[in-house]
Amino acid sequence: MTETVTVHLVRHGEVHNPQKVLYGRLPGFGLSALGHQMAEGIADYFGQRAEQGEPVHLLVSSPLQRAQETIAPLASRLGLPVTIEDRVLEAENAFEGLSDVKRHLRTPQYWPLLRNPFRPSWGEPYKAQVERVLAAVKDVADRALAGHGDGAEAVIVSHQLPIWVTRLWAEDRPLWHDPRQRECTLTSVTSLRIGPAGVESVSYAEPNKELSKQALALPGA
Repeated sequence: MTETVTVHLVRHGEVHNPQKVLYGRLPGFGLSALGHQMAEGIADYFGQRAEQGEPVHLLVSSPLQRAQETIAPLASRLGLPVTIEDRVLEAENAFEGLSDVKRHLRTPQYWPLLRNPFRPSWGEPYKAQVERVLAAVKDVADRALAGHGDGAEAVIVSHQLPIWVTRLWAEDRPLWHDPRQRECTLTSVTSLRIGPAGVESVSYAEPNKELSKQALALPGA
């Protein structure tokens, strides 16, 4: 029998960010009131799946505050500890800390950062993000399988861009993309089914679709 594990990559909830800063890896950016509602929604989503015979066995989070606050209600609901995993951290970005990024892009001093959108030249290469996230996913899948056997499931709370480029890789699509076309809404669930040969399939769900419609659309959020 082929043993499989499912690793769910969950994007964090909406962040309290009245200044509309591209916060990236900056500390001190926690969830908004709406973001906390989203976190409770994620707890309900996986809690209901557990009641239907599809329990989660491992919980993992990016070290950033918004990710840890997103997974906290789920950890409480399931009674599971959370492991912090640096490899699922937000991508590096040269525009980190700026507000109104579009305005700054009109300033010549920032133009060199835009010279190669395929890499991208303004931040951590897409390929590097995929490699670190996949390494984390493999380790989590191995732990889940060793501890809980075939069919084990794990949740990793991470960030939009690392999740999205990992999905592009898994679906054998180019990593370069239009950021406006990412299918990775706040607290969405991108599920990777992992088998002996690696990622076998990808599925996507939006448990908080209605709440997401109320969220601020900010770059890098």
